Amino acid sequence: MHHHRICACWLDRVGKPLDVVTIRGGGVCIPGALPPVGIFDPLGFAAKADEATMKKYREAELTHGRVAMLASVGFLVGEAVESKTFLFNGEVTGPAITHLAQVNPFFWLILGVGIAKAEVTRAEIGWVEPKNVPYDQPGQLREEYVPGNLGFDPLGLKPADEAEFATMQTKELQNGRLAMLAAAGFMAQELADGKGIIEHFTN
Repeated sequence: MHHHRICACWLDRVGKPLDVVTIRGGGVCIPGALPPVGIFDPLGFAAKADEATMKKYREAELTHGRVAMLASVGFLVGEAVESKTFLFNGEVTGPAITHLAQVNPFFWLILGVGIAKAEVTRAEIGWVEPKNVPYDQPGQLREEYVPGNLGFDPLGLKPADEAEFATMQTKELQNGRLAMLAAAGFMAQELADGKGIIEHFTN
């Protein structure tokens, strides 16, 4: 017997999700669920989640995927240009996992302020104000909020067509998933032998 549940497509027509749809087995409409696997959920998180919880999971996955994509690029670029750039007087060297410990403490202040500003903005866009949320339902997302859609699109890449938008969502999710694995692999490899990723490619 096929299992089915209600979940949102999260396609964005005018800034609002489309109607909810029924998921049956692997035939899933949400972006990121690709045949033949459908929703890859070996630990059963999706099977136990309602629509609101699934939106939280998707928001978390997108956020971690985006950070991982930046981290993966940062690993490679940081090691490729070490001691060849004006940043930090060219004194930051070695594997990427050691770079943050070498930078000026003032950098951490700038980084902290930037992250705090970004997170506050994200919370204001996506989350219901705490005073309007029942005490037993903390962290409630706005009903009209599409996970990951923060309105940040400086290059105008977001498609107007719903099908194209769903395809772009899936591409971002797939790249984010790969980047999370890559970043974890980079860290594990550098911790294991103390060599940078670029060094592994060139030696």
